[in-house]
Amino acid sequence: MPEKKDVYVQKLKAKIDEWNAEIDIVSAKANQSQADLKLRYLEHVEELREKRNEVEAKLKALQEASGSAWDEIKEGFEESFHVWKDSFSKAKAAFEQGFKDGKKDKD
Repeated sequence: MPEKKDVYVQKLKAKIDEWNAEIDIVSAKANQSQADLKLRYLEHVEELREKRNEVEAKLKALQEASGSAWDEIKEGFEESFHVWKDSFSKAKAAFEQGFKDGKKDKD
């Protein structure tokens, strides 16, 4: 049985909210960094925001779709969503590693 559109959209919105919270945490860490590392960290934050914005734009198209278009867009969205999710995780991990490395250098 196909997943209901409203339930599916709510799950995606919850994931975007989760990403927003993670971006806020990363951004706060970046702002606490030394000036020379801060710019590099803020670039990672911007990359995370761009990925989130891509998902939000696709989600909007998904919400506006109906009938058979909904099924087609959902299928394409799911494929793209997994790519975005992996990219988001990798960008966050790169930031976290850089943040840890930067803290080690500072000590």
